[in-house]
Amino acid sequence: MTVRRAAPDDYAEVARLTVEAYRADGQLEEEHGYGDVLADVATRAGHSEILVATDGAALLGAVAFVLPGSRYAELSKPGEAEFRMLAVDPAAQRRGVARALVRACVERAAALGCGSLVISTRDRNAAAFALYDTFGFVREPALDWTPVPGVRLLGLRLKLPSTAT
Repeated sequence: MTVRRAAPDDYAEVARLTVEAYRADGQLEEEHGYGDVLADVATRAGHSEILVATDGAALLGAVAFVLPGSRYAELSKPGEAEFRMLAVDPAAQRRGVARALVRACVERAAALGCGSLVISTRDRNAAAFALYDTFGFVREPALDWTPVPGVRLLGLRLKLPSTAT
């Protein structure tokens, strides 16, 4: 499996697999238009780094790596990074795809000298919490928020090693 930056030719497949992953997980039941946001990969790519996991020619998953102050930043502050819209094609789940994408975000944040990496996830997403725990992400209630009624997002933070000497 390889993780790389998405190319414009990947955007349609990233849109498809992201919407399907969120739908399969029950996260688009009361979507409030979020499915359209997930499908708009071209706009997202203009304001974040879209990373994809591939197995040969097939795209298996994708994530948006976001810096503070950008259009897709929700939690990050100066000196931090975040990732959003982590999705694995339902046909490729349980193969380490999400882990590879999270690892790529951790490595990207560290390479940029970020002090921490922050994320938010649905309060009912036990699989995501288990994955993030293996990386050392810690719940940070001050980062919790509700983007729309009925959707509660819980914030987590991973402190990264200092690059200062």
